[in-house]
Amino acid sequence: MIIGSWKIFALLSAFFAALTAIFGKIGVTGIDSNFATFIRTVVILIFISLMLIFGEFKFSTFKDLTPHQIAFLVLSGLCTGFSWLCYYRALQLGPASSVAPVDKLSVAFAILLAWIFLGEKMTMNTAVGGALIVVGSIIILLGTL
Repeated sequence: MIIGSWKIFALLSAFFAALTAIFGKIGVTGIDSNFATFIRTVVILIFISLMLIFGEFKFSTFKDLTPHQIAFLVLSGLCTGFSWLCYYRALQLGPASSVAPVDKLSVAFAILLAWIFLGEKMTMNTAVGGALIVVGSIIILLGTL
C-alpha cells in the first residue's frame, strides 16, 4: 500500500506547511517578522495546550523523560525557533512562491543528516528525491537573482 499512516500525516504536514507560507506572507506584511513569529508561537502554544488537555496526555509522562531526551527536545525546540524566525523574515523580504520551496531544502538536509548521524539507509529513491529538491531550490534561487 502506497499510503500508510505516516505517509498520510506527512502529506497533511506538507499541505499545512504550504498554508503556513501563504497565511504567513499575508500576516507578516507591515509588521516586524520577529513579532509575527511571536504571535504564531503563542497560537501554537495554545493549540498544543488544548490538545494536551483534551487529548490522551498523561502527566506521568514527565517523570519518564530522561535528561538525554529533554536535552534533544530542547535542542529541537531551539532549532524550530530559529527556523521560524528566519522563515518569517524571508517571507517578509521575498515572495512566498520562492521562500517556501527553498525552505523545503530542510528535507534534503534531513535526508543527509539522518544518513550521517542516525545511520538511516540511503536508498536510490531517497537520494534522487533529495537531489531533485536541491536542484529545484537552486533553480528557484537562480531565477530570483
